[in-house]
Amino acid sequence: MSVKYTEDHEWIRVDGETATIGITAYAAEQLGDVVFVELPDVGKTLARGDDAAVVESVKAASEVYAPVSGEITAVNEALTDAPETVNAAAEGDGWFVKIKLSDTSELDGLMDADAYKAHVDAQ
Repeated sequence: MSVKYTEDHEWIRVDGETATIGITAYAAEQLGDVVFVELPDVGKTLARGDDAAVVESVKAASEVYAPVSGEITAVNEALTDAPETVNAAAEGDGWFVKIKLSDTSELDGLMDADAYKAHVDAQ
């Protein structure tokens, strides 16, 4: 199971044809305390770069972008009642959506962990 990252601080963990998407611990830290998460409907089709979810913190509201195209197969309903999970476990239980990949070649343009760390360090 490989994890890739975007310049906008999303992570994507791929397992077969399904990908789990969330925001990185760095992004969660920058947002501050998350107070609300808006999730899309299961069955919605996203193109790479589309808004996949909205996360609101005490500081700001921010879109979570789809790093790849596909159909949403699951959303993390637990975030509705416990949005703070994004802060506590951004790259684990704080995931937002799962999608069925429609074009695996889109993964090629994403960063691995080392490249993402260099990207964050440069900011």
